[in-house]
Order: sequence, then structure tokens, then C-alpha cells
Amino acid sequence: MAMLPILKIDEGSLPNLILVVGDPDRLTSIASLLKGTKELGKNREYHSITGFYNDKQIAVVSHGVGSAGAGACFEELCRGGAKRIIRAGSAGGLQENVSAGDLVIAHAAVREDGLSSKIVPVSYPATATPDLIIKLRSAANSAGVDCHEGLVLTSDMFYPHEILGSDLPLWQRASVTAVEMEVATLFVICRLHGVETAAVLAIDGNPLNQDGGSMDTYNPNQDSVRNAVTTSITLALEALTG
Repeated sequence: MAMLPILKIDEGSLPNLILVVGDPDRLTSIASLLKGTKELGKNREYHSITGFYNDKQIAVVSHGVGSAGAGACFEELCRGGAKRIIRAGSAGGLQENVSAGDLVIAHAAVREDGLSSKIVPVSYPATATPDLIIKLRSAANSAGVDCHEGLVLTSDMFYPHEILGSDLPLWQRASVTAVEMEVATLFVICRLHGVETAAVLAIDGNPLNQDGGSMDTYNPNQDSVRNAVTTSITLALEALTG
């Protein structure tokens, strides 16, 4: 049986429904939502488990922070037989009405990541699968949860420096809803492999509202953010298995 070399997962043991998250520590709490949970693999930031949700077998895989490392994870999942991958993650709000504790369903992503332009020209769009957007929206409605929807910016820069500054005001003016670090990479790689994909994001702050984009007051350790992360995972699981 072939092994996915970076994820250290045997291909034959990988379910085709996959939830991806950045933080490997989140797998512990997600495991409590599944039945029949067992470990699939562990290597560096890439931890993976499998279990059943709504009577369907899924995998949960962590991908770390940033496009390059996450892209290796997404590529191996697609090569390993994934049919549907949904990311539940965190993001910063860009519009004034998008605040800590809110949720965002991504329709598409601005490709300011460092990896996807090495794979396909930047004119290629990074878009979610429409049916999965609908499934996420339906899950949110069923749970009585309000979600923003729209474009997200995928950027490799977290802390800006004074030499070039921050381009977040530009993307705010362009009606981008939130900023994060992996969604465009996920959408491009999945589309190229014919894999369904989507993302639901918990907002952990609004850098332009808080400190003009400098990230000086960034603090994701708030109850509202933790609750939003939990909700994003539940919505993703419902859409993944729906």
C-alpha cells in the first residue's frame, strides 16, 4: 500500500470526505464529535484522524500555517483520493461590519499566496464549489447562525513591515470580506484535481478596525472567537457529510 510521504498516511486508509484545519491541537476537540475515531498519521504539523460523522467516514487533517506547507497537504490529499475537502479555519475581518466572533463562508479567494502562482497562472480563479457553499449556508440556517459570505484574501503576510506597509486597505476597498492564509491555495489545487471544496472561517479580529492593519493588538484568545471556531467546525462537518 502506497504512503502519502508528507502526511504519512496510507492511501488506502484515507476517506474521500476530508475536513482540514490549520491547528493540529483542534483535532482533539473534533475527535469528540466523531464516532470510531482513530489516528491516520502524524508528521510535523500534519496530524490526521478518521472517524464517523452522520454515519459517514471522514478524515480530519491539520495543515499548519501558510500556503506552501498547506499546499503540500492539499496536494497529497487530492492525490490520495479525496473527493470533497472543506477548510474550517480562522481569518481577520476586512469590512467594518466583520468582527471577532463572526463567521464567513468564502465564495472565492484573491490569490496573494506564494504557491498557487507557481502552479497555474494568476488569471485562473480560486473558487469554491457552488454546491458546498449552499450546503454551508443551509447548515448555518439550520443552526440559526448568521454568516457573512463573499471574497477572502489569501496572503502570506501576517505581520506587515513599514517598508512596504499593508495592502489591507486596498482589499477592503475592493469589497473583500476577510483575510487569511490558505484558502486560495486549497481552492486552486482542488479545482485542478476535480475535488469539491469550500471554506468557512471564524473571524478572530479586524486589523483595520483595531490598529490600522499593524496587528499590534491581535488577540485571538477570546470566548467569542473560540465559540465561532467551534461553530465553523460543526458547519463544515454538516456540509461535508450532507
